[in-house]
Amino acid sequence: MNLNLDLKNELKNFINKKEQYTIPIFIPHKGCPNNCVFCNQKKISGQLTDVTQNDVKERIDEYLKYYDNSDKKIEVAFFGGSFTGIDIKKQIEYLEVANEYVKKGLIDGIRISTRPDYIDNNILNVMKKYNVKTIELGVQSMDDKVLDISKRGHTSDDVVQASKLIHDYGIVLGHQIMVGLPGSTIESEIYTIKECLKLKPEQLRIYPVYVIPDSELYAMYENSVYKPLSIKEAVDRCKYIIHECQKTDISIIRLGLQSTNEITAKNKELYGPVSDNLAEYVMASIVRDKIEEELKKDRSYEQDKNVIIFVSKKYVSICVGPKKINKIYFENKYNVRFTVKGG
Repeated sequence: MNLNLDLKNELKNFINKKEQYTIPIFIPHKGCPNNCVFCNQKKISGQLTDVTQNDVKERIDEYLKYYDNSDKKIEVAFFGGSFTGIDIKKQIEYLEVANEYVKKGLIDGIRISTRPDYIDNNILNVMKKYNVKTIELGVQSMDDKVLDISKRGHTSDDVVQASKLIHDYGIVLGHQIMVGLPGSTIESEIYTIKECLKLKPEQLRIYPVYVIPDSELYAMYENSVYKPLSIKEAVDRCKYIIHECQKTDISIIRLGLQSTNEITAKNKELYGPVSDNLAEYVMASIVRDKIEEELKKDRSYEQDKNVIIFVSKKYVSICVGPKKINKIYFENKYNVRFTVKGG
């Protein structure tokens, strides 16, 4: 049995990470008076000391050495904290450094991440002045009960108002959401993505909840108050979110936490759906559903016991799946020889 699959629609929201370069600068826990139950920001960012203007300059220069002569877009991204919540003088100090590179044509723009309740007209005037092209809001959930349990300190209404303001200023809007927050369910996470998509963000990051040492969630886990998701549960929830995204043109720019020395599958202190390649598992599961749907339409595999999938070369590894999970799945369930060929 031969199957020619076009997976553009199923995977259209996942952007090609090679399209642009990002210079990440972590501003740990700056400006944020809240202590979300899942958060230990210094542990996540790996940054324990304050960042200076010189640090920003050195970081940008270091990365630009590797990106020299590239025709791809380059942006500086301030991550790791609530950027617009820090002292306005500090914000301007950081932005001034990065903006000099924009004015010289060495980078294309600046990205910041912040809380929904730290956005107003005054803030956005500053962001616009210093060539901030993208603002990502840490939405996490649009279910106010989940936000309350997680001690986020903001409401879904704050997300709505901040998103509208960012659009009004012509700045690219990004949303960050989390799967597996305490009190959340598949239903609340589907509700979250539907409400987010109504606000028309251009970009989306999806993060699984990890139980990190020295966080309140860690104590909740130890006291059996919170049970983290398994990788399979996280994959299933992310799939529901992706299905909603497929109805739009939103770009998924990150699915899963980036592996660092502090956040890694080898770190035995972490609990939850810890994986260096969660996005690959999610995409492989989406593709598996598509293949299975096609098999059920045409049962000719029952006679020849061979299933050959023809896809674009770039989708071959996704069809096979991490650790060959799709190949193993189809061979075990359907008793066939499963082969993927790219063209």
